Amino acid sequence: MRTISLFLSGIVVGSLVQIATAQNGNGGILGLNHVGIAVPDLDAAIEYYTGTMGFPEAFRVVNDAGQIVLVYVQISRNTFIELQSTNENRPPGLTHLGIEVANMDAATGMYGERGANVSEPRSGSTNAILANVTDLNGIRIELSEYPAGSLQREAIDNWE
Repeated sequence: MRTISLFLSGIVVGSLVQIATAQNGNGGILGLNHVGIAVPDLDAAIEYYTGTMGFPEAFRVVNDAGQIVLVYVQISRNTFIELQSTNENRPPGLTHLGIEVANMDAATGMYGERGANVSEPRSGSTNAILANVTDLNGIRIELSEYPAGSLQREAIDNWE
């Protein structure tokens, strides 16, 4: 009997949390997760953010040629800086804001209904589910859902 009561209580509490989240209009936005920065010297930037700033490297993605594609340094459990090298399409500076969402379909649906320019979700090189919103000034806002097995989820779960 106690098991059934706990089960039913869990359903009620879960339903209330879902209703409260839906009513606040944020579509499951969990928070600002990272800021993307393009840098002309990736090795120097990694050294600066890990050595000078003291942010540990959370992970890196390397392409088939062995070149670093991106590096995440971890500021806190849920906050990162994403470093990438500059190139002809990526000048130095801020490249995007990364917002973590609980459910990509709900978030992209909400922003689409509100008239935002939203891309179709896709799987990223870190196994995260990603979509982009471009704001009225052309700034890219990357929506990110971190399922089990994504490099971000592993870094968050392993934070000490």
